[in-house]
Amino acid sequence: MLNQNKNLKLFKLISETAAENGQNVFAVGGFVRDLLMKRKAATDIDFVTEQNGIELAQKIAEKLNPKPKISIFKTYGTAMFRYQNLDLEFVGARRESYSENSRKPAVENGTLEDDQKRRDFTINAMAISLNKENFGTLIDPFGGQKDLQNKILRTPLEPHQTYSDDPLRMMRAIRFAATLDFKIEENSLGAIKTEAERIQIVSMERIMTEFNKIMLSQKPSIGLKLLDETTLLEKILPELTALKGIEEIDGQTHKDNFYHTLEVLDNISENTDKLWLRWASLLHDIGKAPTKKFVEETGWTFHGHEFIGSKMIKPIFKRLKLPLGTEQKFVEKLVRMHARPIALVTDDASDSALRRLLFDSGEDLEDLFTLCKADITTKNYSRQARFKENFEYVLRKIKEVEEKDRIRNFQPPISGEEIMEMFNIPPGREIGILKEKVKEAILEGDIENDKTQARNFVIKEAEKLRLKMK
Repeated sequence: MLNQNKNLKLFKLISETAAENGQNVFAVGGFVRDLLMKRKAATDIDFVTEQNGIELAQKIAEKLNPKPKISIFKTYGTAMFRYQNLDLEFVGARRESYSENSRKPAVENGTLEDDQKRRDFTINAMAISLNKENFGTLIDPFGGQKDLQNKILRTPLEPHQTYSDDPLRMMRAIRFAATLDFKIEENSLGAIKTEAERIQIVSMERIMTEFNKIMLSQKPSIGLKLLDETTLLEKILPELTALKGIEEIDGQTHKDNFYHTLEVLDNISENTDKLWLRWASLLHDIGKAPTKKFVEETGWTFHGHEFIGSKMIKPIFKRLKLPLGTEQKFVEKLVRMHARPIALVTDDASDSALRRLLFDSGEDLEDLFTLCKADITTKNYSRQARFKENFEYVLRKIKEVEEKDRIRNFQPPISGEEIMEMFNIPPGREIGILKEKVKEAILEGDIENDKTQARNFVIKEAEKLRLKMK
């Protein structure tokens, strides 16, 4: 099974070293799974021995050139090092037992079988022997190879116990289903629904690691729908599940904004791998639940949902332990602005409106338009084509304005220091007023983004503030 593997020489070395040290050794987990699936070769490989994993790692490292630096974690009986672009981890086989309020197990030495039993899924519970007597033999006690062929996710042991012991496995099940296009076995899916409350003992950072892998999958809605079906989503992101449902008053309905959001997320995922742009699409209508209102003779409205939604982003990011720097501000900005281009598409957009959109969006203009085009979910293909064509037209017009007026990376053509020198005045509110007036005049098209025009404009406006040239 390993004879054609590019790491065969390394595996032979590990085998020989283990034999010299009186140990057995097995490659386990994701490496075995990916090898059987003929996926891209793994860059990290886990090895299990029924003896001392740290000692085995040290013996192997001694034989490598250059000798790698070993990281040792005595608490877990684990040692790891990097060699030829591979991250290699060695651990002693272990048996685990869990307490009700923690996903951190009590660990004791065990056999390979014990180690395989504690794995999350059958497809991750396979091992390949690196021992001389049966080198390359697959050890598959739970039928993982068959589950791989059938694209089924099953737990090696009783699923309720598996998920209760370590609730993060529920997120991993859904992540694997989303990224590998596997089905979660019926009993296992039912166990996730039953044990969903247990997700509360898992750190939000670990939950988000799995959530973001779902977000970066080819079709994220697969994972999001499973999170919703199992009630995990409402425990993680209740603001999103609050968008579910269609109400009817006087025969008037609105679309289900939850499923619309998932469609937008899938649309944008066809065009970008940018995680935070995908997050912007996931949260773009988050303000619709708190702003939903039925108005007589008008119907359902969501006035101001963009502004309210943008204000919800920081608290959501903070609770989910997502980064609060440029990433959060980027998502907040796109949520706030996502309806702006639509208004320009439907109206005969003036140059000043285009300049303002360009000024406000700055470097994020293309991402904003990517979001807007993904937001077109009408099933009327002629309307869909027309909307997209209109967006392209507006984007071309914006680029023309940008080339002419240099608004995107707007820097005032006249600085505060220059204004102070012109009128021989100290820093004060007048400087801010004049700079703001220059910016507005340029955005409105009253003057060009030009130093001479800006200077003449400031002289005129300064008279209204009773400022005189020195």
